[in-house]
Amino acid sequence: MGKKRKIGEINSSSMADIAFLLLIFFLVTTSMSTSTGLSRRLPPPLPDNQKVPPVDVNKRNLFQVKINSMNELQVQGELMDLKDLRARAKEFIKNENNDPNMPKKELVNIPLIGEIEITKEHVISLQNDVDTQYQAYIDVQNELVAAYNELRNELALQKFGKVFDELEEDQKKAVQDVYPQKISEAEPKNYGGVK
Repeated sequence: MGKKRKIGEINSSSMADIAFLLLIFFLVTTSMSTSTGLSRRLPPPLPDNQKVPPVDVNKRNLFQVKINSMNELQVQGELMDLKDLRARAKEFIKNENNDPNMPKKELVNIPLIGEIEITKEHVISLQNDVDTQYQAYIDVQNELVAAYNELRNELALQKFGKVFDELEEDQKKAVQDVYPQKISEAEPKNYGGVK
């Protein structure tokens, strides 16, 4: 019988070091996906001794958009498809025919544009249910912002012959003065509907 050869043990004392180095390498080289949110500038906080002034908005100047817990869109109290929201918002913001049930129009003088009637006091109120899906909320937000963007592009092309993004800063400000983005986002509430 032959002698059995003894197999030497592998030194595993440096395995922990190698694993740690690999972990550091993957942490440093891997990029994390970050979800993009909506860019909003919050108003500065009020001093402790100052009370919040009551906001008095004329009903005709208010465009109410609500999303319930079943992700159904309600505009001015009526159910609506998302695809119709942008056109309806544009109609409200512009109030082209000076409808008495839509925002009051005022004649203002805007530099680079001149005298123009605008719906200065309009407000779009966006409210959602506590159970509204995030994607439904984002889709509605996108449509409302797109309504403003389309109106601004239309006016920019009409007055300056360019789309809004190609305008000079003073021209952009003039167009924004005609169509200021006024989307008020309220705290989530329970509007009904069962999931």
